[in-house]
Parts: sequence; C-alpha cells; structure tokens
Amino acid sequence: MKLHVIVEKDEAGYYVAEVPALPGCLSQGKTYEEAINNIKEAVEGWLEVMESKGSFDPEQLVEVSV
Repeated sequence: MKLHVIVEKDEAGYYVAEVPALPGCLSQGKTYEEAINNIKEAVEGWLEVMESKGSFDPEQLVEVSV
C-alpha cells in the first residue's frame, strides 16, 4: 500500500507526519527518519483499528485504482 505523507517541522523542532487519506493518523519524531518510522507504525495501527471496527460483506468489496 502506498500513501501520501506530509512531514513538516514544527516550532519546537519536531517533525510532524500526517496521512491525509487516513483521518486522525499522525505522528512525530525528533528527526525526519524517526517521524517516518513512527508514521509507518501509526498507519499499521490505524488500519488494524479500522478493520476491527467494521464488518463488511466480502462480496461487496471492490478494488479500484486511481
């Protein structure tokens, strides 16, 4: 899975990473690399939570590419 991540440096010097496609999925780190590693973990956690919340009929599942 590929997702766009926005990484910005805040006023305190931390790097803040956000995934616009996943509401509320954000993280931070003292370095750029740490922020990237942390957002990867955050994405995995976000997906696990969302998967456990909703049940769906697999027959209604459709894959699309944009």
